Amino acid sequence: MNIRFRWKKKGLIGLIAVSAAMVLGGCEMGGLRLRFFPTPTPSASEETLAQQTVLPEDTVEAQDSQTAAAQDAQTAGAPDSQAAQTTGAPDSGAAENPDSASEKEAKRALLAARKYAAQYNYNKAIRRLKKVEGYEENEKIMAAIADYRARKAACVEYPLDQITHVFFHTLVVDPSKAFDGDYQADGYNQMMTTVSEFEKMIQIMYDRGYVLVSPHDMAVVGEDGKMKPGRILVPEGKIPFVLSEDDVSYYHYMDGDGFATKLVLDGDGKVKCEYIDGDGNVLIGNYDVVPILDEFIAGHPDFSYHGRKGILAMTGYNGVLGYRTDSAYQTGVDLDDNQREFLENHPDFDFDQECRQAKEVADAMKKTGWEFASHTWGHRNATTSTAQELQTDNERWVQTVAPILGSTDMVIFAFGADIGNWEEYTYDNPKFAYFKNAGYNYFCNVDSSQYWVQITENYFRQGRRNLDGYRMYHFPEMLSDLFDVKEVWDDSRPVPVPTMG
Repeated sequence: MNIRFRWKKKGLIGLIAVSAAMVLGGCEMGGLRLRFFPTPTPSASEETLAQQTVLPEDTVEAQDSQTAAAQDAQTAGAPDSQAAQTTGAPDSGAAENPDSASEKEAKRALLAARKYAAQYNYNKAIRRLKKVEGYEENEKIMAAIADYRARKAACVEYPLDQITHVFFHTLVVDPSKAFDGDYQADGYNQMMTTVSEFEKMIQIMYDRGYVLVSPHDMAVVGEDGKMKPGRILVPEGKIPFVLSEDDVSYYHYMDGDGFATKLVLDGDGKVKCEYIDGDGNVLIGNYDVVPILDEFIAGHPDFSYHGRKGILAMTGYNGVLGYRTDSAYQTGVDLDDNQREFLENHPDFDFDQECRQAKEVADAMKKTGWEFASHTWGHRNATTSTAQELQTDNERWVQTVAPILGSTDMVIFAFGADIGNWEEYTYDNPKFAYFKNAGYNYFCNVDSSQYWVQITENYFRQGRRNLDGYRMYHFPEMLSDLFDVKEVWDDSRPVPVPTMG
C-alpha cells in the first residue's frame, strides 16, 4: 500500500474537555494537520463495498418499518404498519389468494431495500431485492434495482483526510442543577453540552449534509493483517463525519446534578435513558446522546451511512452505561467513598443482575449501529502512564468491561492524551507495541484541527473536536463548518465560561 503524507501548521493547540479535570490536550499534535493521500484504486465490486456494513439485514429491516411504510406506501406498494412488522405469515386472505405470501415478501423486500438505500447502501438494497423468488418478473423490484444502480453510480468517493470527528460528554438535562454554582458547575459548563444544544447541532448538521460514518469505514484491516484505506461513497454534497461520546458511565459524582442516571430498554426494546427529576420521579426518555440520535435517525435515515450511529468511549471503574458492573462492587475491595455510599444505600444490590441488564442494553445498541471503544478502565492519561501501567489498566478493562460491551479494536484516549506525537507510531514505542499486540488498530486523540487523519499499514489514527461550552464560547469560529454557535447556544449557561488551566 502506498500512502503519501504531508503536514502543515494550522490553528491552535487542541483543547479538550474531560470529566474530572480541564487540561490542554493534543499538545503533541500542536495543531499539526496530517493528511494522507492513498494511491487510487480501481472501483470496488458490489460485493467488496457491501462488506463495509455491519448491521444484519433483519435488524435494519425491522427498524422504523412503520415510518418508512407510511412515507412510501403509494410509490412502492408498502403494506400497512402491522404487516410491515410481521415475520412473513400470510394474512387471512392467503387461502383464497395463493400469491399473497409472495406479494407480501416483495413488499417487505422493497421496504427493507428503501431503508438500505436511504443510508447509501445500494449494494445491500439490491441484494435484498434479489432474494425475492421470481424478482425478475416483479416490475416494482426491477425498477427499484435500476434506480439504486443509478444512484450508486452517481456517488462520489469522499476524501478520507477531510472527515472530521466530533465528541461529547454526557448531556446536561437540567441546566439549573448542573450550573448551580457548586464546585462542579464550572467544569460542567466547560466540558458538557446540554440536550437542547445537542438537538440543535445535529439538526443543523443534517441540514448541511453531514452523514455519520465510522472509523471502520475509513480504514479496514485486510486479510493480510495490514490496515488499508476504506472507500466511503456518498452522493455529491454529503459530508461524512464521526461522532463519539465519552464516559457514558453516569459516574457517581454526577448524581443529582441534572444528568441521566443510566441507559435502559423500554417496553419496545428501544434504548432510552433513566432520569430522576427534582421530585424523585423516575422518568424514561431521550435524555442523552444515544436515544436522541436513535430517534433522529429513525426520522432521518439518510443521516447515517450504512446504519452507523456513534462510538461510546468507555471506562470501567464505576461500571458502564450507569450499571455498577466493576468487580469492586461485587468484592467490596478497594471501594472509594462514592462506591461505598452506593452499596450502603442499595442493600439489595444484585451484581449479577446489574451485569446482565447492562449487557442487554449494550447488545441492543450494537445491533442498531452503535460501537464501543476503550477509554481505559481508569481514565488514565496515556501520555504520562508507562507501558506497564497501560497494560495493567487494559487487562482490567478486558476482564470487567469487555464481557459486557464486547471486545473492541479501538482506543479513544482519556484526556485526549496520545501515546505519541504527530509522527507515525512505530514498534519502538512500547505503548503502541503493547496496544497493537493486544488487538487495537484504531486510535483517537483530541486536536483542534478541523480534521486530522493518519493511516498506515499498522493502524488508523484520528483527532477529535470537543463540542462543549468551552469550545463554543471561546472559539466559536472553529465550529463554523458545523453550525453557527449563536443558533445552538443554550442561554441557561452561565457566562463567561471559565477558561482552562
